[in-house]
Formats: sequence, C-alpha cells, structure tokens
Amino acid sequence: MPVGRLEISQDSEPFEVRRDGVTLAGERAGAGPPVLLLHGLTATRRYVVHGSRAIERAGHTVIGYDARGHGESSPAPVYSYDELIADVVAVLDELGVERTAVAGQSMGAATAAGLALAHPERVSSLVLITPAHLGAPSHDLKRWDRLAAGLDAGGPEGFLDALGPLGVPDRWESAVRTVIQQRIERHLHPSAVAEALRRIPRTAAFEGVDALAGIAAPTLVVGSRDRVDPDHPLAIAERYAEVIPDARLVVEGPEESPLAWRGGALSTAILEHVAG
Repeated sequence: MPVGRLEISQDSEPFEVRRDGVTLAGERAGAGPPVLLLHGLTATRRYVVHGSRAIERAGHTVIGYDARGHGESSPAPVYSYDELIADVVAVLDELGVERTAVAGQSMGAATAAGLALAHPERVSSLVLITPAHLGAPSHDLKRWDRLAAGLDAGGPEGFLDALGPLGVPDRWESAVRTVIQQRIERHLHPSAVAEALRRIPRTAAFEGVDALAGIAAPTLVVGSRDRVDPDHPLAIAERYAEVIPDARLVVEGPEESPLAWRGGALSTAILEHVAG
C-alpha cells in the first residue's frame, strides 16, 4: 500500500499543474537560475538527487515534479514520451520559466534529451544521468509487461517478485529489496505506474541515437559502472557522450559506489556543469 504523501521540505513550495485532465504534483525550492529535475520510470521526484539540497543552497531554484501516473501525480489516459515532453513544457509555462537547466535520470534523461531536441529554446544546459533509451521502443517489452503485471497483481512485493534475482551479494540482498519496495510504495496510484510500465517503453523520445547529434545545449552525461543495474549500461552513456556535440562523460571509479546514487556528489557534478 502507498505510504502516503511525499515529504516536502519546509523551504519548498508545492505546486500542481493541470494539463489535458492530468494533474502533475511538484515542488520548487530556492532562488536563482532554475534547475529542473526529471526522474526515472517507477521513481518519484525525490529520486534524482536523492534528497540533496545542495543545488538550491548554491543559489538555484530547483524544480521537481512527479511524472504522470507517478508519486502524487494523477493517472493519465496516455503514457508516452511525447506526453512526458509536453508535460515538461506545461510545467515550465505554468511556473513562468522560459529557459532552464535540465537534469534527468533514465526515463527523465530520455525526456530531457527529447525536450532539448523539440524545444531547444527552453533548455540552457543538460545533465543526462544513466541514460538507457536508444530512441526506439524497448527491445524487451515482455519484461516491462511482466513487471507491470507483478505490480498490478501483488503491489510492491509483486513487483519485486517479477524483477527476479537482483544479482547482488547475499549481504546486500535484503537492503536492496527494501530500497526498491520503499520506492514503489511512494506511489499513490500503483495501477497507473503499472500502465506507465506497459506503455512508455513502447514509445520513443527521439528518432534513434544519431538524432542526439542535434542537441545544442551544453551536455554532461553521467554514466554508471553499477553491475547491479543492468538496465543502465555504461556503454549507452558512452554512446550518448560520443554523439552529442561536445558532451562530457563522467563516471565513478571502478571501486567507487555509483555517482548516480550519491545525491551530494551528483549535485556537485550538476552544479559544476551548470556553472560552466
């Protein structure tokens, strides 16, 4: 069962944006040049920089919201990358933000890249964190359908069962399962997340990886060597950095924990890129 409303910092201002019958719930905090955070599939707005407040404390307005069907946002009639990109534009318009830095993780990275291609005037710089999208529908739709069915039938526990073996050392198994379960429990509408799992992987945010060559915004790509996370292989991040003009790739060292999961260190990388 969902655990209730997401925690909101006392320094944050909640907002809701309505578009085509969908309500997008979010918050903004801080003052200064904006940085928009976009989360991944089955995540919520808290899972981009993982609770770090470093970006706003450095003098930025941080904007985050739950994607359609996720977190506190409402279920939607349609789930696709085109709709996710249109949602970003609606949020920026509602908040009066003409141009912003955008940092997105996984599904959020694909959405951010699609936004930069379709609406380059809205994006001042990009940070693409553990990208996985190749500009085409997923090659393993059966897996996404299995995860959706598990979530529909058994909630967070059913989702975990559908994931199967996590591929982590035994001493980490329980902790990793707890983290995944807690993330899934944060959604007010689990059936909507299940529908997003079925539908979004069947769509594309842009037309093929080579389309990324059209991105004009300064871009930082954050890769990961995390063997526990096969959905976000380092090779895709390397490919993004190769195709996007003048993009820079950063990745943790071979013996370090993934940069993408260390909120403070990731926030520092974002800040350095935005300042540059």
